[in-house]
Amino acid sequence: MAPTLQTMETPEDRIALFIDFENLAIGAREDLNGHKFDLKPIADALAERGRVVVRRAYADWNLFEEFRHMLAEQHVEMIEIPQRKGMSKKNAADIKMAVDAIELSFERDYVTTFVIATGDSDFTPLVHKLRELNRRVVGIGLRASTSAMLPPACDEFLFYESLEGVEAPRAKERKKRSDGGATTSAPPVPSSDTAELERVITQTLAGLQRSSDGVVLASGLKRALLRKDPTFSEADHGFRAFGELLRHLEGKGVLDLTEGPARGDPEVTFFEAGGQEEHGFDLLRKVVAGRGKPVPLSGLKDAMRKVDSSFTEKAFGYGGFLQFSKAAAARGVVDMDWSDEAEDYLVSIPG
Repeated sequence: MAPTLQTMETPEDRIALFIDFENLAIGAREDLNGHKFDLKPIADALAERGRVVVRRAYADWNLFEEFRHMLAEQHVEMIEIPQRKGMSKKNAADIKMAVDAIELSFERDYVTTFVIATGDSDFTPLVHKLRELNRRVVGIGLRASTSAMLPPACDEFLFYESLEGVEAPRAKERKKRSDGGATTSAPPVPSSDTAELERVITQTLAGLQRSSDGVVLASGLKRALLRKDPTFSEADHGFRAFGELLRHLEGKGVLDLTEGPARGDPEVTFFEAGGQEEHGFDLLRKVVAGRGKPVPLSGLKDAMRKVDSSFTEKAFGYGGFLQFSKAAAARGVVDMDWSDEAEDYLVSIPG
């Protein structure tokens, strides 16, 4: 029997968006030289990640009257936070938003992803709890006014000013408020150093290949990069999409892309003679071949460093030299045999 359309479709994420509106609106104005916050770039970014089924923004709307029309056009439910004696409006909004998010996680089990739009570190416990409940959490905030505690707690963190469609000059970084739980310095702007970017990607790819059956899809590679650094974004390095970044590395002879099981999600591998990991294996092969006989593993790393002082297996994602050498043996670069007499592995060239 032919599969139905429902079984053929890839399940899409269902997203709930919760907005600490005061934090974002004031942050955009103060950090981006008077920029007026616009929700559309956020909505567009989330549309690429799944179906947004809940949109809620929390604020005293008497203070943000000029934003009502824009939010209504984006189908956002505006939650009014009334003034209560003995409680600031800011704390009331934070508490209401956190309670609603947890409540929704229990009432709507089909919601797979929660987007917490704020830079306030007070929401870090909420992020932890949602992840405990097996929900994916995406954070959104302004660079200069986002606590350094918040992005690492999320599965992914998007900086508002880096989103496509946001055109605003960046203002001088402002110091965080001590009462908001934020740190006194903003999260650093990701480096645009392409060599460092290449190192991170090849290191991650090598690690995924070792821990799986060897098949790594582009989507899996991106998820692994976000697990390492939730603020990772190809846009910060000048690429419009992750696929464009991978094609750039393919053009440099670092990666090889082949068609995967789903359209737009290619399989990612190293070129047979390319990639930073291969450079390490080539060095190992040359040093072993130069000895003309099996080489004890102990001392081999020092011999390699005499040829290339910058060599370290950690640059390729390996925790130790033994792990690196075993990976080389698995690739057929060298042979490794245990010697009871030497009480060490002896490394040689195959054949």
